[in-house]
Amino acid sequence: MIAQAAALPLKLPVARAAVTAIGYHAVSGAVALSPQGKQVNEGLLARFFHRIVGSGGGGINYYELSGGIGTHNGALDIGAAPGTDVYSPVDGKVVQIGPYVVNGRKCGVRLDIRPQLDATVIVSMTRIAGDPTLKIGSSVQVGRTRVGSIFDLSRLEKQQLARYTQDSGNHVTIEVHPAATSVIP
Repeated sequence: MIAQAAALPLKLPVARAAVTAIGYHAVSGAVALSPQGKQVNEGLLARFFHRIVGSGGGGINYYELSGGIGTHNGALDIGAAPGTDVYSPVDGKVVQIGPYVVNGRKCGVRLDIRPQLDATVIVSMTRIAGDPTLKIGSSVQVGRTRVGSIFDLSRLEKQQLARYTQDSGNHVTIEVHPAATSVIP
């Protein structure tokens, strides 16, 4: 597990050996994610406190990224080289596939999944070249269903993860948003 959105666990969507860096940042309207692992760029006082009391997490290292407006830790960026396979972080059904646009250019897809464990939210994945076999209504299995591959955005924008990697910081972004509710009885 890489993060949790309330009671919904999110699994790492790329092979652990392919991960270059992991970062969390603010995003508007998202559900706050609880990182699993250890924040490696926390402040001096927090590091001191965690060393004294023996907390601070273990497992996967992650960074808090600056910028963004809205929910703290609302977005999760998992860095990997362009072309790296990306898998579903949850069991569920694909409910939307649409273009992901950066600076007016289509850059892969936005893939929305309604998780089997929590129908009140939508898990969105961006910065991926979508798998052409996926359609709206397709079932996906955590860690088993390939949903696409990392899209190369290095020519279009400076990516924050690049500060913590030896490459241009390409990544898949995962956000969890409240699902739209019907007003029809």
